[in-house]
Amino acid sequence: MKAFQAIADANPGPDGMPSRNSGEPGYKASVDYVAGLMTQAGYNVTIQKYKFFYFAYTGVPTFKEISPTSHDFGVSTEWNPGQSTGTATADLQPAGGIVVPPTPTPSSSSGCTAGDFSGFVTGRIALIQRGTCNFGVKVLNAEAAGATGVIIFNEGNPGRTGVLAGSLVDAAGNRIVPTIPVAFTSFDIGNNLLNEYQQAVQNGTALPVMSINIQAVVNPNADDYNVIAESKGGNPNHVLVVDAHLDAIYGAGMLDNASGSATILDVAQMMKNVNPLNKLRFIWFGGEELGLLGSLHYVHNLTPTELSHIGYDLDADVTATPNYVVGVLDPAGPDLFGRTVTQTFPNRVYKASTVSRDQSIAYFDSIGLNHELFSPVGTDAFSFNKAGIPASGLLTGQDCCTTQQEVDLFGGSLGNYEGNIPSFDGGCVDNPFRWCDNLSNNDPAVLTFMSKAFANTVVRMAFDTKVMSASDNLVSKPKLPTASEASRRFVTK
Repeated sequence: MKAFQAIADANPGPDGMPSRNSGEPGYKASVDYVAGLMTQAGYNVTIQKYKFFYFAYTGVPTFKEISPTSHDFGVSTEWNPGQSTGTATADLQPAGGIVVPPTPTPSSSSGCTAGDFSGFVTGRIALIQRGTCNFGVKVLNAEAAGATGVIIFNEGNPGRTGVLAGSLVDAAGNRIVPTIPVAFTSFDIGNNLLNEYQQAVQNGTALPVMSINIQAVVNPNADDYNVIAESKGGNPNHVLVVDAHLDAIYGAGMLDNASGSATILDVAQMMKNVNPLNKLRFIWFGGEELGLLGSLHYVHNLTPTELSHIGYDLDADVTATPNYVVGVLDPAGPDLFGRTVTQTFPNRVYKASTVSRDQSIAYFDSIGLNHELFSPVGTDAFSFNKAGIPASGLLTGQDCCTTQQEVDLFGGSLGNYEGNIPSFDGGCVDNPFRWCDNLSNNDPAVLTFMSKAFANTVVRMAFDTKVMSASDNLVSKPKLPTASEASRRFVTK
């Protein structure tokens, strides 16, 4: 863990802050570090290279109201930048189709057609309400109408009121990176700006003046890497994949997921002299934070025979949260973020996945710890489940989202590691411009008992003779999730 932090510190990203993000020197240094240790431990190591779309901020974006009031909106707390570039300072003008007050369910089509920009004055910043079409469609229509910037505010229906972070894709779901800046904000802020505009028009006074500045580096063809290390022993027709994602997002990524990466690295090093019954394949995936890019690339590029030889996957995704939960992956469990069951799997996947699940539950019972079941959605295990491979794994949750029910189960406090209440405030993990997911954002005691629990199920599955033997049966390649389907952080409309 200290080594991963030192790598981040020695390799700042484009914003000048410590980083292990995919596409940046800190990630490649992490890859080389893990590959070196696994080679030294006697594993057969390969580095799988693939291409991805890289976007990184070069500084802290700004969003301001210049007049009639002066206010600098706080990034993450009051607004989020869309993946866009550019600078604009101009009068505000709403697009057509805004529905205020909002209806009980989503109904606004603001900005979804060129007609919503009839009469739009070239050079102004467009104010658009979230609604029934993709955010990118709204932005493209605004660009075509001559807007120099876009502000998209939440719609205001139940569950759609707070500050949002949106993914900019067109009507076909293709990524766009506008060359005009795009700001996402809450319903209340957007509604206040709308009221200011309407009052200015009614009174014949100056329109609100807004300013947005977003600077970034964009590389549609960047390099990313998976580290794959195989045991020399074990049946190659019965492969146990043990994985964690090595990449960070917006910084050092020490909790998410240097902790999981360290967990499986430690297990691999301790098992270097073990001759397992099943072949062990330890994989550190890249691009997980961007939509499971590394695991999707890996699974997509297996031949049917190679896929059929993988009998199981075990995933370690965050294993040291200070204000922790004890999470065990279960294909029928609720999603970590939405807390609802969003995905179901065939019985062949589900039933076998419960084997490792139950091993972990029994282990936690034996040391007097409660547990909670979570879906693999949003983890690299999801890529394997979707390909027909049973999977389980462990996680301790992010530092943002401890509920009262979880406090009752695991102790700790309501809120996140920083002590903020209500609890779903974001924390250090996965949030830009906070740079606080460092070594201090990990609890060594939690890392220890979670790593022991993970080692327990790895060893058991390494010598399993029943579930793993099912991998002799040829598995077909079902449709795998796209990156946008796998991502857990951004909405598209």
